[in-house]
Amino acid sequence: MNFKALQEQKTREVEAVLKAYLPRPEGYQKEIMEAMEYSLLAGGKRLRPLLMRETFLMFGGTGKIIEPFMAALEMIHTYSLVHDDLPAMDNDEYRRGRKTTHVVYGEAMGILAGDALLNYAFETALKAFDTAPEKMPEAGKALQILARKAGIYGMIGGQTVDVAQSGKSLDRDMLDFIYALKTGALIEAAMMVGAVLAGASEEQVKTVEKIAGDIGLAFQIEDDILDVTSTTEELGKPVHSDEKNEKTTYVTIRGLAGAREDAAAVSREAVELLEGLGYENPFLVWLVGELVHRKK
Repeated sequence: MNFKALQEQKTREVEAVLKAYLPRPEGYQKEIMEAMEYSLLAGGKRLRPLLMRETFLMFGGTGKIIEPFMAALEMIHTYSLVHDDLPAMDNDEYRRGRKTTHVVYGEAMGILAGDALLNYAFETALKAFDTAPEKMPEAGKALQILARKAGIYGMIGGQTVDVAQSGKSLDRDMLDFIYALKTGALIEAAMMVGAVLAGASEEQVKTVEKIAGDIGLAFQIEDDILDVTSTTEELGKPVHSDEKNEKTTYVTIRGLAGAREDAAAVSREAVELLEGLGYENPFLVWLVGELVHRKK
């Protein structure tokens, strides 16, 4: 099976879901809707909604209840990137090969676009209750997971510690904590929501959370490596930004070779746990493996 072609097809399907759930640009607030669309449809791997749907399918999930959650999670991820790029944060002018939202729409509208995507994400996720009213308990649990993993005990918490520790020398425990929340939490949300909506048991959801945490760590370590080894053309955003912002990364702590070893080891653990669940989804196993061999 050509998994790369399958990934491209599945990514196009995710794009269609995202477009379907975006608000129509109209009214006096039309500009914010345009900025939301510019940000959300900027491309990318769509890793989180892909992982969500593939986990849902692996556990035997059917129907469209997964779609509003797929769109909601990508909106949350996108808002975090919009705010990351702001002058007060990383001050990046390019992402995914094109100008960042605040450069195109201005800083104030960039802030509002991020705010709007976050709020609209929950408006979107709540549509699951209308999509599949017979699955209200599962949708409610999924919503709890989404909210917690996006908040102070998840992504925002990780971002907060990352900003607070900027310019300071970090040990590996602190770095792991930041990565677990900043990057891992939304990947955990993706796979846990997929499992919950498909009817997985509590024990299975806990295993999925561990798998997703490993995936998130491997993904972030690979980001650290690419920031050193890739080019702006390949990556679609400035390289050496970690060094510019005086950030401790896996490369600064472990060196390039050590970071690559760690990413591979964590990825292997994720695949072993995934296969140990006893469900078949060869594409999902392949996708996890691809995360530590990507070039952008």
